[in-house]
Amino acid sequence: MDVREDLVRHYRWLRQYGCNDSHSGNASVREGDTIWVTPTGACADTLAPDELVACALDGECGEGASLDAPLHLAVYRRNPNANALLHSHGPYSVALTMGNGDFVPPDFEGQYYFTCVPVLDIDYEDYLAESPGRVAQALAENRIVVVRGHGVYAAGETVDRAYKWTNSLELSAKTAFIAGQAGTLR
Repeated sequence: MDVREDLVRHYRWLRQYGCNDSHSGNASVREGDTIWVTPTGACADTLAPDELVACALDGECGEGASLDAPLHLAVYRRNPNANALLHSHGPYSVALTMGNGDFVPPDFEGQYYFTCVPVLDIDYEDYLAESPGRVAQALAENRIVVVRGHGVYAAGETVDRAYKWTNSLELSAKTAFIAGQAGTLR
C-alpha cells in the first residue's frame, strides 16, 4: 500500500474510533527525505491521499501544511527510526493527564508498552514555539507523549505502530478512569 494511503486510512480510524473529532489532530509519514503531512484543518472523514502536503526533512514545507508540521519535522530529525507520527485528542488520555505529573498506566497492557507516559506542560501562547523541540526530545526517548490539556503524540517505525501506541494509551487511560469510578484503582 502507498504510504500516503496508509496514513490517511489510519488518520481516518483515529476519527472513527473516537480519538479525534472530524477536524482535529494531524499525522505524517516519512518517505525517504519527504514527510507527508496532513493539511491544516483536514477533515478525517474526507481527506484524500493527494491532499497531503509534502515537506522536506531539511525543513521546507509545502503551503497549507498543518500548524504542527515543524513539530513533525523536528521529531523525524531527532529520531531517525521514526517513520510515522500521529497526533490525537483521545478524551480519556487528555482527561486523565490534566492533573500534575506523568501518567502511569495501571493496567497490564499499559505497563507492558509504557511504564510511564511523559506529560509535558506547554502554555497555549508558547505552543508553536516550544512544542517542536520539547515533543521531539520526549519522543526520542519514549514511544508516546502527552501535552497536558492538548493531546497525544505517538511516533513509530510504521503508521500502524504509532496507531497501536495511540490506542493502547487511550485504552489504558479509559481503564484507569473506569477503575477510579468503580473504586478499584489501588
